[in-house]
Parts: sequence; C-alpha cells; structure tokens
Amino acid sequence: MIELRPFAKLGGADHGWLNAKHHFSFASHYDANNMGHGALRVWNDDEIAPNTGFPAHPHANMEIITYVREGAITHQDSLGNEGRTEAGDVQVMSAGSGIRHSEYNLEPTKTRIFQIWIEPTARGGQPTWGSKPFPKGDRSGKLVTIASGFEDDTDALPIRADARVLATTLKAGESAEYLPQKSRHLYLVPAAGSVEVNGVRVNARDGAAIRDEERLKITALEDTELVLVDAA
Repeated sequence: MIELRPFAKLGGADHGWLNAKHHFSFASHYDANNMGHGALRVWNDDEIAPNTGFPAHPHANMEIITYVREGAITHQDSLGNEGRTEAGDVQVMSAGSGIRHSEYNLEPTKTRIFQIWIEPTARGGQPTWGSKPFPKGDRSGKLVTIASGFEDDTDALPIRADARVLATTLKAGESAEYLPQKSRHLYLVPAAGSVEVNGVRVNARDGAAIRDEERLKITALEDTELVLVDAA
C-alpha cells in the first residue's frame, strides 16, 4: 500500500524567516489523524532565510535527524557541541533525558533541510550529537544508510531507534531497490526530481507512506535525490 501525500496539500506555516511544511501533525498544524507513521513522528521540510534560525530550545526523548539539501546549518548545544553541516551531509541528535540546542543558517543564501524525528526505543539516557558527510557521488545509483539504530549499519550515524534512514541520488532512468521486512513503516520523500515507486509517481517534496510492500522499486523519472525512512 502506497499513500501519496502531495507537497501542495501539506500543512505548514510561513514565519518569514522560516517557511515550513509538515508531513505530519506539528506545532500549530495539528492533525489528530496524522500523528506519524509508525515510530516516525515528524518530517518537516524547512526553508530558512540567511542569518536566521532556531534559537536555543529544549528536546527530550526523540531522535532528530537533519538532512541538509541546500546551504548549511550551524548547531550548538548545551553539551558544548558545535558544528556546521552543509548540503549532502547529515547530523543526528539523540535528545535522551534532555538537551538544549540552537540551529542557525549563517550562510548568505537560503538553507533547505529535511528534519526528521523518530521515537526512541527507550526513554532517557545521555544525550548525544554527531554529524557526518555523505557525498552524493558515493550514493549514486544505490540506497545508502545514513542514520540507523541497527548495529550492522556500521557506516551510518547511530540513533537509538528501531529505524534506519537511507538516501540516494538517481539519474533519469536509473532504479534502486529496497527489501523491507514485513510490517515496517516506510516513508519516502524526493528532495529533488521525481520517481516512480512500484508504479506510483512521487514528485519532488511529495511524501509516500508505504506499508505491506514486499519490495520497493524506485525508478527516477528525472535526476533525483531522495530520502527514505524505514521504521517500526
């Protein structure tokens, strides 16, 4: 089953410095019928104006993955971590028992990110933060795991969730396949370009909520960059 969530129909808010679209219920966009997809709780499509951002604010008991599509995001947190994550790179934060952090676009141009929240397998624990480059050339034509709660995914950034986050870039006409385990919750969003997923067209920034598909065949209809979450 593949349920298409067209970008044009997503809820959201334009704050001037931040233009946000929400694939699930979030903040002022409350939708009791769309509180997540399995352990996947939030998928925000954020455009952040230059020299603006999110001042320090708290999180707890959530795994937060930031996928930078364009520009860069600069992070600071109450543990003393600082880092700049640019397009093609990924940062993860396990909020654990509690952490405060800020995220700013200190670049001269707009920054675009996907921010993904996944519920952890257990509450509490020491908060952590990390970032890593995932060059687009290294994931050309194949799905690469960029964040994961599974020990076998040794090259991925670790998260404390029964989930993995994957990404790929596909040239027009190229295909990638994914074999999910039964009863998993999958959610796919092209950051750019359009794809066909088991016969269903998914355009840039649309969401596709997927259940009970034994195999995903993702075929690029044009040059495409996409992110896929596989969660309990």
